Amino acid sequence: MSHDDGLATYTTDNSMILKDVENAPVYNGCEELLIEETRECFNNKVSTFIMREFNLSVSKDLNLSEPKLVEAFFIINENGNLTGMKVRNSEVTIQAEILRVLRKMPVMKPATHNGESVSVLCSIIVKYGNNVEVDVVYIPERPD
Repeated sequence: MSHDDGLATYTTDNSMILKDVENAPVYNGCEELLIEETRECFNNKVSTFIMREFNLSVSKDLNLSEPKLVEAFFIINENGNLTGMKVRNSEVTIQAEILRVLRKMPVMKPATHNGESVSVLCSIIVKYGNNVEVDVVYIPERPD
């Protein structure tokens, strides 16, 4: 896998940006919540999932003197499946590990906008080193 390989299916053409969608995707366990609570629950569940599944030995093997940040994007399509995963500017082993974890993400109830299921572009920032931290980011515009 090369640094540029964010998976061939990465395209944002028909996706809304997560911050702009009326109702965020619903992660299992986040049902029956108010709209803002659903967003917060989504953020927490995605972050927790990635931190739990991320193999820390991959980043520890890099012997970093300080933690590093990497940005990753993915699309939750109108069926609730993750697709179009892309990781920017990271070591190949970290990129591969983040993609491996994202591929394991469970199917969700898709986001809705104007009463219809829509695909949404999501972004996360992963801080890695001796441990891993994840922030779900509401990006202002589509990435390159």
